[in-house]
Amino acid sequence: MVCGVWSIDHGAWSTASSPQCAVHGSSCTVHSAWSTACGACQTMGRLRAAAAGIGRRPQPGTGPAKRSSGRCRETTAPQRGASCPAPAQPSAFHLFVDTAEIEAFRTSLLAWYDRCKRDLPWRRLAESEPDVDRRAYSVWVSEVMLQQTQVATVMDYYTRWMQKWPTLQALADASLEEVNALWAGLGYYSRGKRLQEGARKVVSELAGRMPRTAEELQKLLPGVGRYTAGAIASISYGQATGVVDGNVTRVLCRLRCLGADTSSPPVTEHLWGLAHTLVDRARPGDFNQALMELGATVCSPKAPLCAECPVRPHCWAQRRVEKELEVASRRLLGKAPSSCPPEPDIEECAAGASGSCPLCPPALEPWDGSLRVANFPRKAAKKQPRAERTATCVLERSGRRGEPEFLIVQRPSSGLLAGLWEFPSLLVAPELKEKQQREALAGHVRAQTGTAVAAGRLRHVGEVVHVFSHIHQTYVVYSLLLDGPRAAAPVKREEEPELPASRWVTKADFQAAAVSTAMKKVLQACERQSREEKMPRTVSTSAWARPVSGTTAQHVSALPCVGRAGGVSSFPHAQGTTCLLGPPGHLLFCPWGLRP
Repeated sequence: MVCGVWSIDHGAWSTASSPQCAVHGSSCTVHSAWSTACGACQTMGRLRAAAAGIGRRPQPGTGPAKRSSGRCRETTAPQRGASCPAPAQPSAFHLFVDTAEIEAFRTSLLAWYDRCKRDLPWRRLAESEPDVDRRAYSVWVSEVMLQQTQVATVMDYYTRWMQKWPTLQALADASLEEVNALWAGLGYYSRGKRLQEGARKVVSELAGRMPRTAEELQKLLPGVGRYTAGAIASISYGQATGVVDGNVTRVLCRLRCLGADTSSPPVTEHLWGLAHTLVDRARPGDFNQALMELGATVCSPKAPLCAECPVRPHCWAQRRVEKELEVASRRLLGKAPSSCPPEPDIEECAAGASGSCPLCPPALEPWDGSLRVANFPRKAAKKQPRAERTATCVLERSGRRGEPEFLIVQRPSSGLLAGLWEFPSLLVAPELKEKQQREALAGHVRAQTGTAVAAGRLRHVGEVVHVFSHIHQTYVVYSLLLDGPRAAAPVKREEEPELPASRWVTKADFQAAAVSTAMKKVLQACERQSREEKMPRTVSTSAWARPVSGTTAQHVSALPCVGRAGGVSSFPHAQGTTCLLGPPGHLLFCPWGLRP
């Protein structure tokens, strides 16, 4: 048998034939044969054929094998003449093949969405904006902001963004500094930069006209992937194309009991095929938003509200739950032996029982009755973020009006937190001792300020932990108050390497600048320590002490010994007795007032 090219992403053999779109038929205006977006359609066509018993691997002599889309990773097939096993194909159990069911599903979901959808600013704007380019731009902004970010967090950012840059032209004319400043705190900062790059491309290269199809959006706009392109095209232009995000993935996996790793390319393509099959042709934008809304508000990850689900009759996972409960009930009533497995269902995946189905849960991961429908989807073990330590110094000086100013420097234009501003910071090895850490940071500060700084002058503030998506970052915070005349920003000498941009800012300027949430935490830690040092040395009696027997409890601050504490020492009272003092604010023992 002669083999063609095996596509890992699509999980099937690519052939020389160019079949019509398996989802939309010959009238398809979305996909072309073997286009980037058609991978799911081609896969669905093969799955449907396999489910009907007519799917076959291409035979030799049918012509040279075509390569699948450029999105696929391809490996060379066995040598000519070698025999190749046919790839395992999922059953119809994991598909939507009944047109009547598909129509009923669309009707139920859209009716629920019309009744229960949340009132969100980007939805209002998309419904009311008559200009198609501004409508597409507004959807684009919302979709980019909503990536990996909760709706409640995005709402304020979106409103401020659209007020400041209501058009593509306005965003194109803005500076990256302005974009980063507004985006600060939203996370994943490269999203804002790519959004502006896309707006500039539309204005300068496309005459201000947004691409009109999902394929063109994905091809022409930087940072626009398959999901974002589909969302813009369906919501803004009414293009009948599906979308797959985290919420949709969860819903589809439960609807059709998809238990394989959802990050694997074959499963991803299968999900896209289901989304394209289900999307309503008359209301594609509303349908896609309804499917995402269902996942966000009803079909949630850990506590799904199955009783409120509008498409519950179509959910195979719910059917599995009901069957498990029925079997458990029979066992409890003695109508079935305790070891009796659930009776096979003719609608279940036959290949899954033998462990050969690529979409069923792995045989080694049994059903967990306590999870109910949350058994789906199954996720691969999450990779733990790597741990890093960064020494950070908050340099402070007195400003022209006497208010404190802080030195901030700009990060490189690429990489983590690209282009944002921060306090002088230096990545340090975890095993570095404190003395070496101070010396390394002092040298880094000298390079940033042009002022000699002794390592001993750096005052340790504490540690601030901030978790990025892939990094568990610990900031070891130091502070330094610069004495004497107002220090200027460092000036580069010709023989010195290029220094990053730097500037002195007030606290108000710092809060308005493009700084990360982590740096705001660092400043808060310094301010908290400063406030604690200025507080009166008072101690609550309930915290650590009780009255001496036979005396009246009184507040520690009334004692003459308070305020004298340094290290562990003693303080003689006029009455000839002595009390022990600990660190500032800690009274170890005083017979005239309180004792531990």
